[in-house]
Amino acid sequence: MFKALFKKNPALEAGRALYAAAVEQARAERLYTDAGVPDTVEGRFEMVALHVYLLMRRLKADDAKEAAVSKDVSQSLLDAMFQNMDDSLRELGVGDLVVGKKIRKLAESFYGRIGAYETAFGGDKPGVALAAAMARNIFESGDSEVAQKLAIYVRNADNVLQSQSPQRIAGGIVSFPAPEFHEAASE
Repeated sequence: MFKALFKKNPALEAGRALYAAAVEQARAERLYTDAGVPDTVEGRFEMVALHVYLLMRRLKADDAKEAAVSKDVSQSLLDAMFQNMDDSLRELGVGDLVVGKKIRKLAESFYGRIGAYETAFGGDKPGVALAAAMARNIFESGDSEVAQKLAIYVRNADNVLQSQSPQRIAGGIVSFPAPEFHEAASE
């Protein structure tokens, strides 16, 4: 009877492990020094959100056989991200009455970015579209040139994630590439 209370949830553990990997990658110094991502609270949120999105995108790409497990892991990843955001806001001294509103705003921002990035990946020229979306969202600029390096990295990271086995990622094991800002072949 008590065993059921302490049974580990593999999807929950995998989601937390993936979130930790996303945060670690989002802290890569070259994203800020070489790609020019603003080293601010907002810039760091954008990088965490971007890496979580890339993981969710990979989990979504699984075939129907693993879809249920991948969906649970993806939800656990998302839950881990927003729980961490909630905890961070509370540590910063944000009051209980305001935390919910701030989390809701962060969630709206996150889902807006997912829509923009998904549209970009689905277009004819994903590199150009990604750079434009990231220029607006991350760099708060209308000039997609400022986001070119980051767009190259994101496409490379997506390719690396897509090449990893779905079972491995759904198990909470992922390898992100080192931030590089050149492509082998141009669009």
